[in-house]
Amino acid sequence: MEWLWITLGVILTIAGIVGCILPLIPGPPLGYAALLIVHFTLDEPFTANFLIMWLLLTIVVTLLDYYVPIWGTQKFGGSRSGIWGSTIGLVIGLFFFPPFGMIIGPFLGAVAGELISGKNTSAALRSGLGSFLGFVAGTVMKLAVSLIMGFYFFKAII
Repeated sequence: MEWLWITLGVILTIAGIVGCILPLIPGPPLGYAALLIVHFTLDEPFTANFLIMWLLLTIVVTLLDYYVPIWGTQKFGGSRSGIWGSTIGLVIGLFFFPPFGMIIGPFLGAVAGELISGKNTSAALRSGLGSFLGFVAGTVMKLAVSLIMGFYFFKAII
C-alpha cells in the first residue's frame, strides 16, 4: 500500500511543478500535499517546524502569485483597465494559444486594456511590460518553491 501513496506523491510533485507554468493548476499546494503524503507514509521524515514553514511559504507564494502581476502592471503605470486586460489576455492565451499564449496573452491584454481606456501607445506598452514582468516573477517564485519541495520529496523517498 505504501507504494501507492508514494506514486500519488510523485504525481502530485510533478503536477505541482507543471502547475507553476499552467495557471489553472495550483503548483505549490500540490507540492505541499506531496510532502504531507511522504511524511505520513514513511514514518515522519520531516519535523513539524519543517512542515509548518513550507505550509506558510506555500500560502505566501500562492497569494503573491495573484498580487505580483497586478503590482507589476501598476508599478509600470497601468490602470484598472490594464489589469483587467492582462487577466483576460491570460485566460484567452491559456485556452487558444498554449503555452505561448500564457506568456504573450497578459502582455497583449494589458496593452489592449490601456488602449481601450484611452492611454497612448507608449503608456499602454509600459503597462503591458509590467504585467509581463509580474507574471514572470510570479512563475519563477512558484517554480522555485515547487522545485525545492520536489527535492525534499524525492530525498525522503530515496
